[in-house]
Amino acid sequence: MVKNKYDAIFCDLGNVLVNFDHRIAVKKILAFTPKKEEDIYQLFFDSGITKDYEEGKISSLDFFKRVKDSLKLDMDYGVFLPIWNDIFFETPLNKKIQDFLKKIKNRYKIAMISNINETHYGFLKEKMPIFREFDKLILSYEIGFRKPSPEIYDAALRAVGAKNSGAFYIDDRADLIEAASKLGIKGVAFNGEGAFKKIKSELS
Repeated sequence: MVKNKYDAIFCDLGNVLVNFDHRIAVKKILAFTPKKEEDIYQLFFDSGITKDYEEGKISSLDFFKRVKDSLKLDMDYGVFLPIWNDIFFETPLNKKIQDFLKKIKNRYKIAMISNINETHYGFLKEKMPIFREFDKLILSYEIGFRKPSPEIYDAALRAVGAKNSGAFYIDDRADLIEAASKLGIKGVAFNGEGAFKKIKSELS
């Protein structure tokens, strides 16, 4: 048997194992707010409120209250939550990487590293069996740090007992691959079939 080049695989969730699009939720929210589509999108995708929520600094209910105030939402939490969660969809490429990880998991320690909030994690873990294939889940809202903070990568290394040079990292964002590379963690940006072939070649 060929000796593994790595001891552990770190894999992102969003746009790797499952795709997402906040605009799916944004378009549904438009009917409940005077705000414009782009304002809602920026709040959901890239705002201090979202950052605090993904780092576990505020509760799910506090997050909703802040969103409701900011957007002047005319809805309650029970209406908001399904809309907020229903932004995920699987593509054939998602399924390919899922199946590949299942195939090689007996040869590596596998950890998920995700910038994610409590409600999205709760929603997805019930729908996606792939979560059960991971040895460790390194989730930003539990760790208190988001990628590209070195602390989240360090937490993953400790969780699987791997050295930096012994881990291989898969993420859709090239900037996060670059951040990890500065810590000595090699990786590939998951941005299409070509990247998937590189990953297979590196890990098979």
